Amino acid sequence: MAPPPASIDDVETRLRDRRYIGDRGLATSIFLALKLDKPLFIEGEAGVGKTEAAKVMADVLGARLIRLQCYEGIDLAHAVYEWNYPRQLLHIRLLGEGEDRRMAEREIFSSEFLLRRPLLDAIDNDDATPPVLLIDEIDRSDEEFEAFLLELLSDFQVSIPEIGTIKAKHAPFVVITSNRTREVHDALKRRCLYHWIDYPDLEKEVEIVRARAPEAADGLAREVASLVQGLRGMDLYKVPGVAETLDWARSLAVLGATRIDETLVNATIGAALKYQEDLERVRAQVPALVDKARGA
Repeated sequence: MAPPPASIDDVETRLRDRRYIGDRGLATSIFLALKLDKPLFIEGEAGVGKTEAAKVMADVLGARLIRLQCYEGIDLAHAVYEWNYPRQLLHIRLLGEGEDRRMAEREIFSSEFLLRRPLLDAIDNDDATPPVLLIDEIDRSDEEFEAFLLELLSDFQVSIPEIGTIKAKHAPFVVITSNRTREVHDALKRRCLYHWIDYPDLEKEVEIVRARAPEAADGLAREVASLVQGLRGMDLYKVPGVAETLDWARSLAVLGATRIDETLVNATIGAALKYQEDLERVRAQVPALVDKARGA
């Protein structure tokens, strides 16, 4: 169990101690979300570190990370709870007729027969430190699921018809992420503090590579970061995120590279680009990109 951060500077320091290089705005949002018991809604392009921020905060707080990965069609049975029907049937069959059986039929809709999913687990917990609840990629879920979250995010409680309302004794620290593939409803955003994580500039991206991929030589880290910055300036279907920068730097380090050249870049560019159309568009630009990166 770790004490909560005492200041914004403390948040920044603890994130960096865990090799997460965020900006001052993110540290401020995290600090305020902790102080105000408000969920933190983080948006940004894929691969900029939204999910990682929640993981690192669980480590900072010494808390359990509970992750709900959203997808199209997710419902309460996957997110909150469902009844353990086989166990309920077995319980009834083991009893005879009469009052015992009728009592058992009432008991089977108790917490003993609940299968707890991530949201219920986060609300109804006895952890010494409240868990960190990560609701990842909310933009992949349906609007109906968003509507359900409103009660949870406002009051940190869930309602189960057969049992009643279960309210958190200590609110979890909630982080919601979105890649902005669609707009999330204002009603949900109003219940949260908001932060946008943008692509880092060159110096910050070099710092991130040095922190997260220390096996890459210093010169290599800068050249890979510069290469990715160059790719982001091109008209591509999907520009690489920070996660791809790290994959690329690690790939080159595995090959023993300490500097880049055209042959290495062409051989490993699949670490950064994931679409054939983008690969074809970039191939002709590799010499210029390498020259610029080596001079960065």
